[in-house]
Amino acid sequence: MGATIRTRIVKIGNSQGIRIPKLLLEQSGIHAEVEIEVQGDHLTIRTAQHLRDGWDKAFATMAQEEDDVLLDEVNTTDWDQVAWEW
Repeated sequence: MGATIRTRIVKIGNSQGIRIPKLLLEQSGIHAEVEIEVQGDHLTIRTAQHLRDGWDKAFATMAQEEDDVLLDEVNTTDWDQVAWEW
């Protein structure tokens, strides 16, 4: 386990918070957005995941394996044929 530092909860406006020392932030790699999870009497703070991380690689793999086809049939109407240039 890494460094352990004791700190106090401080009032921040109508909320409360803690100051996280620079050393701990550097060791953790946390820089911007975080996710906080309650697990019993523990708070777990971790870097927030980007929602679409890895999608580009997944789509490239699907295309390579020719698994990037539409699952639904395309049903066009007369309006589609007249109004759009295909």
